[in-house]
Amino acid sequence: MQAFLKDLGRSIELFFFLALGFYLTVNIAGNFYGKYGIEFMGNIWVNWFGISYFLFAVYTAIMGFFIFKGVKFYNRLLTSKIFWFLFVVSMFIILVPFFKGENPF
Repeated sequence: MQAFLKDLGRSIELFFFLALGFYLTVNIAGNFYGKYGIEFMGNIWVNWFGISYFLFAVYTAIMGFFIFKGVKFYNRLLTSKIFWFLFVVSMFIILVPFFKGENPF
């Protein structure tokens, strides 16, 4: 039962970051990119993934490095190559519209 509650808590965390990323993508990112003359249209779900995963990675880094140093969940994520690769991809997704001048997704 204790493992189920931990898994439920982690699932709620992931859902929270997906919801927060969706909110920020729909309400903030469009205006932010628009200030720089970048039209925010196309496959917006790619930007949603980038923003959501970026927020999750920053949260995980803060929790794993500062708050819960000994928790296996965070230690495993922070030592995972896939976790950091996806973090770099999410940064790329967020920043590439500034370099290209448009949302290429």
